[in-house]
Amino acid sequence: MPAQVQLELGQDSPNLADKGCSAFPAHCKAGLQAKKKLIRRTEREYSQITRRSFQIAFLLLNLWIGVLFYFWVCQFEPGGRPTSFDRPAGVEGWLPIAGLMNLRYFVLSRRVPALHPAAMFLLITFLSISFLFRKAFCSWLCPVGTISEYLWRAGRSLFGRNFHLPRRFDLSVCSLKYLLLGFFVWAVNSMGADELRAFMSSPYGVIADVKMLNFFRHMGEMAAIVLGILVVASVLIQNFWCRYLCPYGALLGMVSLLSPARIRRDVEGCIDCAKCAKACPSGLRVDEFVTIKSAECTGCLECVAVCPAKNTLSLALPNIAGRKSRAHRIPVWAMAAGIALLFFGIVGFAKTAGYWDSHVPRAVYQQLVAHADEARHPMPGENQ
Repeated sequence: MPAQVQLELGQDSPNLADKGCSAFPAHCKAGLQAKKKLIRRTEREYSQITRRSFQIAFLLLNLWIGVLFYFWVCQFEPGGRPTSFDRPAGVEGWLPIAGLMNLRYFVLSRRVPALHPAAMFLLITFLSISFLFRKAFCSWLCPVGTISEYLWRAGRSLFGRNFHLPRRFDLSVCSLKYLLLGFFVWAVNSMGADELRAFMSSPYGVIADVKMLNFFRHMGEMAAIVLGILVVASVLIQNFWCRYLCPYGALLGMVSLLSPARIRRDVEGCIDCAKCAKACPSGLRVDEFVTIKSAECTGCLECVAVCPAKNTLSLALPNIAGRKSRAHRIPVWAMAAGIALLFFGIVGFAKTAGYWDSHVPRAVYQQLVAHADEARHPMPGENQ
C-alpha cells in the first residue's frame, strides 16, 4: 500500500508530503521523501554567463549605434559639422511601430518598404527568436530588459529583497501591456497599403527616429518625472516595465506561445526545493508544473541555473509522439548559437540584398532634421 500511494503521489502531486498533509500516515510520507533523494548535477552551469555576455554585447552595440546616430543628426542642425559616416540603420530597432507597419505593408503589397526597412527585418528577427527560443529577446538582447534587470538587482542589493504587487492587482496591471499591444495592432491593421506608404513617406515618418532621439534630448519636465518613476519602480519591483507596460514584450510573448521549446520539469528527479520558482524573474511557479507554457517566460534559464538536481529542469522540445524517451533538451550553446545565427543571418541578408538602408536623399534630411520638432503625426486620411 505505501508503494502504491508513493507512485501515485509522486506522479501527480509531488508537493503533498512537503505540505504536511495529515491525511497520510508517517510511513507514507517517509516513502515519498525517499523517492525525492537528490541526484546532484555535476556538469558546469554556464547559462547565465552566456546570457549576460549577450546582454552586454548587445547593449554596447546599441550604445555605439546611438552615438553614431547622435552625431549624424547633429550635422544637420544649425551650426552642425558634416560627418563622413552614413546614418546607422540599426537605430530602427527602436522603432517597433514602424517595424509593425512595414511588416503589414510587406504582407499587403509583397514589396519591401523603402523607408525604415531595417525596422521590419529586426522585428522579423525578434519574432523568429521568440518562436524558436521563447521570449529570449527580452532576457538575452533587449537593452531595456538588460537595464531593467540590473535595476532590480541593485534594488535587491540595497533593500535585501524586491517588492511584489498583490497577486490579484498584479494580474490586472499585467494586462496593461496587452491592451497597449491591442491598440497598436488595431491601429496598424486598420490601414491599407497606400495609407501605410503615405504615413511612412510623410515628414514625420521619414524622421521618426530623429523624433525619438529628440524626445530624450529635449525631455520636458513631465516626461522626466514619468521616466524617474519608472526607474524607481524598476529598482523596487522585478522587471516593472517589462512585466506591466511593454507592448513589444507582449507581442513576443504571444508568439512564444507557439514555440515548441519550453521549460520542462522531470517530476521524478525533482526534489521540490522550489529554488526554480524563487529564481524566476517573471514570478512563474516553475516547481508546480511539468511544462511552463506562460507567455511571461523569457527563456532566461535562471530557473535551470539554480536547479540542483541532475537532468530535472531544462529548456527542451517535446517528446516525439509514441516514444517514451525524455524531452529533447536544448543545450545552452545551441540556444546561444541559434539566437546569434538568426540575428546575423536575417540582418546580413537584408544588408547584402540592399534592403537595410532607407534611401533618402541627403538634401531631404538636411531640410527635415533641422525642423524635426515641427513635424507632426499625420492624421488618418492625410497624404494619401
